[in-house]
Amino acid sequence: MGLKEAVALNMIEMVGIGPFVVIPLVIKAMGGPQALLAWVAGAVLALLDGFVWSELGAAMPLAGGSYVFLREAYGPGRFGRMMSFLFVWQTLIQAPLSLASGAIGFSQYASYLHPLGKYGEKALSGALVIVLVALLYRRITSIGKISMLLWLGVIGTILWLIWGGATHFNPALVFTYAPGTWNLSWLFFAGLGSATVNTIYTYWGYYNICHLGGEIRNPQKNIPRGIFISILGIAVLYLVMQTCILGVLPWQQAQDSPFIVSAFVEKLYGSGAARFATLMVLWIAFASLFSSMLGYSRVPYSAALDGNFFRVFARVHPREKFPHISLLFLGALTFVFSLLFKLRTVIAAVLAMRLIIQFIGQAVGVMLLRRRWPPERSIAPSGCSCCPEQRRGLTASIMLVSKRQRPELKTPDPGRRSSRGLLLHPCYGVHLFS
Repeated sequence: MGLKEAVALNMIEMVGIGPFVVIPLVIKAMGGPQALLAWVAGAVLALLDGFVWSELGAAMPLAGGSYVFLREAYGPGRFGRMMSFLFVWQTLIQAPLSLASGAIGFSQYASYLHPLGKYGEKALSGALVIVLVALLYRRITSIGKISMLLWLGVIGTILWLIWGGATHFNPALVFTYAPGTWNLSWLFFAGLGSATVNTIYTYWGYYNICHLGGEIRNPQKNIPRGIFISILGIAVLYLVMQTCILGVLPWQQAQDSPFIVSAFVEKLYGSGAARFATLMVLWIAFASLFSSMLGYSRVPYSAALDGNFFRVFARVHPREKFPHISLLFLGALTFVFSLLFKLRTVIAAVLAMRLIIQFIGQAVGVMLLRRRWPPERSIAPSGCSCCPEQRRGLTASIMLVSKRQRPELKTPDPGRRSSRGLLLHPCYGVHLFS
């Protein structure tokens, strides 16, 4: 799988049903068109975490992603084995929950086309999971072609929405603010924080290719490239799409619309076009679930190969050579969860479970690896051809400073590595696209 397929898999997982569900929530939390700021904040947080995933993914391009990263960061024979073990069990719960949230959101949004009722929505969610498993039950080369087709539908739909909004844009709806809107009180930042929780949920997925590291060509370059292209590309699309929607629908109406894209298109082109737009939103949701299930299915497989999970998950299909047991088990749990739970409950559970072990654990793990690994194994940015001494000398004085550090930013000592902050290399900008 090359860079194009990797970016396509990342982007289709990132978009999904998420932005179309949370746009009203973000507007309501911010109380006006200043909601655009929350989308920028979400992108910044995704970029910062993207540096962590890029370094780890380029240094350890293996199937399993976070499982491998946590094991190596905390020591494969010590605490790392426990962290990776915990991550596998977390994945067995949060991955099906995450996939179930997409399936539930799919069925709820489909009710715009035809009222399904409670049990109709659950039946559609379960059927969707079965179709996904059937499509993924094949070798990775075929999946790459399917992902490109799904990606075209995702990007095409968003560009159509942007075009419709741009040609009917009313700047007064977006750039007219109520008195006191930009009063930077604690209420403003509380609203921004609440809104950003929702926007960061819509950016998740930029790391999907790390779970498929062993199946990516030239991973030392293509994994970081894929991550940053995905984040920046989706951030631009989200911002422009949100601006266009606010330029057509008054924010007071948008914040209470459960089918915001359909309402947006209906106002522009009528009910027929709105139904088509709803179908395309469902296409996007399906594409995201396709990408997510593919990536997650490799985590139990990697753990089983490492002897840290049940051996049956290490089995691969005798002819197609993909981890079919892991895929089928994950699909079965997703099917059950999509029938049992509600969307809001699932999203809250996924957010809490991912942050504790996976995201915070990896951010700390990068700093541990910088201290423990010898210079020749330095996890420098992808494509950086400098020697270790040059890499340390070029390290930028851009840090995520811990609370115990003084607030002043200082140029790091090139002779030692920092354990107090995550250092960002300028080599990313120089070498990433060379």
